[in-house]
Amino acid sequence: MISEPELHRMKILVVDDDQLSTRLLQELLERQGYSRVTGITDSLKALETCAAFDPDLILLDLIMPDLDGFAVLEALRADISERFLPIVVLTADITEEAKARALEAGATDFLVKPVSQTEALLRIRNLLETRRLNVVLRNQRAALEEAVRERTEELREKIVELEAANQALQVSAVA
Repeated sequence: MISEPELHRMKILVVDDDQLSTRLLQELLERQGYSRVTGITDSLKALETCAAFDPDLILLDLIMPDLDGFAVLEALRADISERFLPIVVLTADITEEAKARALEAGATDFLVKPVSQTEALLRIRNLLETRRLNVVLRNQRAALEEAVRERTEELREKIVELEAANQALQVSAVA
C-alpha cells in the first residue's frame, strides 16, 4: 500500500480546453491533498507540457479545438509507449464509439462529464497507486539487472584469473 503523502506528491496534469473545468478539477484535487497538479487549456501544448512536467497521471478532455483528445492521446502513447502512464479521459461524449475509440487509442480509464467527484477521486487514487507500484517495480528490475551485470563481470574476471593460474600450474608441472 502506498502512503497518502507519497500519493499526494505524485504529479497530475489536467488537459481541458474549458478553463472552468480545468480549474475545478485542480481545486478538487488540491483540496484532497494533491500538491503537484498542473492544468492547461491549450491541447497543442499537451505534449510539450507532458515532457516538461513528467506527470504520473493525465486527465484528458476529448472534445477540444485544434487538437482533439484522441490526437493528444495517440501522440502521448506513441511518445511514451515503454512506460505505464495512466490517462483518464473525461468527456461529455457518452457514445460507445467515443469510449471504444478512446480506450483503443490507449486511455486507461473513461469518465463521463459531469464527473462524480467520489468516483473520479477513487479512480485517480487507484491509478496513482498502480503507477507508483509500476515505477517501483521498474526501478527494482533496473537495480537487479545492474547487480547481475556487475556479478557477471566479477565472474568473468575470476574465470580469467583461474585460467591464468591453471596455465601457470600446467607450465610449472611440465618444467
